[in-house]
This record gives sequence, structure tokens and C-alpha cells, in this order.
Amino acid sequence: MGGNIDTVDIGDVGSDTVLGDGPANILVIGNDVRTGKGNEAYGNRDNVTGHADTTLLFHVAGDRSNATVVSIPRDLMTEIPDCETRQSDGSTKTVPGSQGTTRFNESYGVEGRDPGCTMRTVEQSTAVGGVEVCLEQPLKDTSGGTKLDLPAGKSTLQGEEALSFLRNRHGLKNESDLDRIGMQQKFVASMLRRLKEDTLGSPTKMLDVADAATKSLTVDKAIGSPGKLLTLAKELGKIDLKNITLMTLPVVDNPAEPKPVTVVPDPAKAPQVFSMLQDDVSFTEVKKQKKKAKDKQDALLKGARAEASAVRVDVLNGGGPQGAAGETVTWLQNSQGVSRSANQGNAPAKVSRTQLVYAPDQADQARKLADLMGLPAAAMKPTAEAGGDGPVTLTLGPDFTRAGVPVATPKKVDVPQSRADEKMCKG
Repeated sequence: MGGNIDTVDIGDVGSDTVLGDGPANILVIGNDVRTGKGNEAYGNRDNVTGHADTTLLFHVAGDRSNATVVSIPRDLMTEIPDCETRQSDGSTKTVPGSQGTTRFNESYGVEGRDPGCTMRTVEQSTAVGGVEVCLEQPLKDTSGGTKLDLPAGKSTLQGEEALSFLRNRHGLKNESDLDRIGMQQKFVASMLRRLKEDTLGSPTKMLDVADAATKSLTVDKAIGSPGKLLTLAKELGKIDLKNITLMTLPVVDNPAEPKPVTVVPDPAKAPQVFSMLQDDVSFTEVKKQKKKAKDKQDALLKGARAEASAVRVDVLNGGGPQGAAGETVTWLQNSQGVSRSANQGNAPAKVSRTQLVYAPDQADQARKLADLMGLPAAAMKPTAEAGGDGPVTLTLGPDFTRAGVPVATPKKVDVPQSRADEKMCKG
């Protein structure tokens, strides 16, 4: 079975400890090309890499009590960063990022971008023996591109029919990618139920599934062995289905288009979703186990505080509102007594969230600044080397709204969600 596994080297963007303790994030990327005889209707093209299509961000809680699956629309307008890609000869090549915003699906396949480029963008065909789905109304591919023709009620899908279901958008409400994502989430929920209830407890079935999966997947080298993939499956098997949340990244129509075709992140709700994932906050009401990693991070806010006048800080804008660094420095100096604060303009690179970098001998200054700014423990980034008389560095991210408003992680967010234990057909 190990010989079936294709791996890809994505450099340092992945993690060799993804199966260790603590939260785990797994990005599942499907491309829009399917090769082989009989696949003309599914995007079969010769000598083409394809683009990112179905993309799922799977966040597994550190205590394995819950998980969240976030679908990322292929037509999401986003910035694609520069990314280093590994070449066949072992060298690296930097593929330039997008000039401004572009469709998310161009994060893979365009100009030699590899899955690591898609992972970087997110940071800034076996159906387990048949997956049961349930439709309120009949579903037929009205384009004639596939033979998909399902009745209302229950259907068990596998092979070509499952692929047609996942890729189809014809015959849906708006025939859009967002409609298709909803169907995909129902399919994934049914597949997770099948794995949990019928497969994970059977070594024979697990081997069958692992054998089929390894023939169909290309994985990061960090999990590129049968043993690691089986370990990952067992880790996921610890999670109660009712605590697995499925959702789509909150988006709104692209305001730059007279007749919107693409979407952009919801400016209020998307940052909240990402903030909850980054802080390992569950979207379900689940009794959390005590997490050592979180306790250790929370401990960074415990201890002595310096006087405001003793705090030295450089403030940079790494993704906050325009002028955020200058506004924050003015607020710190004029109303908080942090006279030794300096506006350093835009950060060299954007950050996913606000962070405070400081040395061990600056911890008292960092705690005071965290109090003033209302920073969560997750924002604290201690370094190993002493800082001496130098300043701490505060980089404002997209979670920062304005000076004086705490940067805090929400406990919940109002977005459409479903749970993996919710069956499409009742009874």
C-alpha cells in the first residue's frame, strides 16, 4: 500500500508535527482536471495541471473534542502571496504572487504554483463503500455534461456518480459555486458518518479505504505514509459527529463588479471565523478537555506589569485598517501614557492576526501593552533572545478595528452551519 502514495514537498509551509499534540489544520485541495478515458465531462484535459477547485480547511481541536470544516469558494477574490516551490531537481523557485486580488482557484496550478501556494493563500475516488445522500427535490445535470439524474429522497453514491454529484452545479437553485459547496458539505458529512459508524472499527475496512485513498491522493510529505494516514484517521475517529461543524467561509458579493460573479470575504464575519479557528475555539457546545498548550499560552499574560511610561513599542500595520499604526500610536501616547511608542508604518508582510513580539526580559512591558490593547493570550509571541533596551513590536492584523477597541476572539459567530450527525433524510 505504501507504494501507492504520491507525496509533494511543500517546504516549510507544512508541519512535521501535524499528528502530534495540539490543534491540527489540514487543507484538502481538489483540482478541476480529471484525466483518463470517460472523464471528458469532468474537466479532462491533457498536459494541464488544473486549478484549485473544491477546497476544505479541516481544523481539528487540540483536545480532539471537536472539529470544523470550512469550505473556501473557488471564486473568492483574494491576494495570492509569493511562494517558494520545490522543483524536480531539488532546487527552489519563487513564483510571484498576484498583482492585487484574483480568484482563489488560481492559487494552485497557475504559473507553477503548487499546493504549498494554496496553503500560503489560506494562511493570509472512493466514497467509503458508497455515501448516502438525501435530496428534497430530484437533481439532474441540465447541461447534459454528465449523466447525473437523482430522485428525491435517499440515494447511495459511489464512483462516477459521486464525482458527478460533487462537481455538479446545474439544476441547483442559482447554479453557482456556492450552491455546489452546500451539496459538497452534505456529502462530506455523510462520508464522515460512514467512516465513523462503519469503517474505523474494522481493520479490514480501514485497510481497504487506506489502499483506495492512497491511489487517489497526493499528500504532504509530513503525512506521506500508510501509518501516518491511519493515525490521522484514528485521531479524527475520536471526535463525536455532533461536534464536527461544516460551514462555508462567510462571503459577500464582490462590490467591484457591476454584476457580481465573484465574492469577497465578509468583512465582519470572515475574520471572526478565522480568529476562532486560530484560537482553537469550538463552534459547538462541547465540554473542553484541559489543554496544556492553551494553559501555557494563557500563562504568558500572568506576571508583573511595567508602568505605561516604561513601555517601548514599535507599532506596524500588518493588515489592519488604513492608518491603523498611526492612530494607535496617537492613542497610546495621548490617552494611555505610553510616550515611547513609535509608528513604523506598514509591516514587511501581512499577518493573519494582531501579534506582539517581545523578549523574555520585556515580558512586563508586553503584559502591560496587552492590557491596554485588550490583546488575547494568542497574540503574545515571546522570543528566545534578550531584548535589552529595544522596543517590543506590535503588528496590527485584520482582527484590529480601531484604537481603544479590544482585540478579542469571539466565542461564537452567526454564520450558517451544519453538523456531521445531521442526516439529510430523517429516520
